[in-house]
Amino acid sequence: MNALLPILDATRPVIMLVEDDPGVRRSIQLLLQAKGYDVRSYASSKALLADPLALAAACLVTDYLMPEIDGIGVLQALRNNGWKGPAVLVSAYHSPRLVDQAMREGFSRVIEKPLREHSLADTVARLVDY
Repeated sequence: MNALLPILDATRPVIMLVEDDPGVRRSIQLLLQAKGYDVRSYASSKALLADPLALAAACLVTDYLMPEIDGIGVLQALRNNGWKGPAVLVSAYHSPRLVDQAMREGFSRVIEKPLREHSLADTVARLVDY
């Protein structure tokens, strides 16, 4: 193992957060950290997919509409690399069609923006706190 890589805190579940809006990303990161999670946040899908530690995460929280690779594409890429964890899709473009597509692709939940604090935190807790 590369000694320069950060060591994940085994006592706290790691959440991957992908959100291209810096303000939203920071808000979600602070919310989940306050709930006791180790949050690894990424400004883009490509940044997450380039991180070798991403496959050790307990859960994915990703925005839907992003440049380059959308949230559904992120989950597909992670699944192709063997990641099996639960995933939450967050979108300002919430529709029954998007929810159906996301669920077929393996998302556990789709949450509409603007986020209600308890909705996201409660969803993540149900998915990763055994």
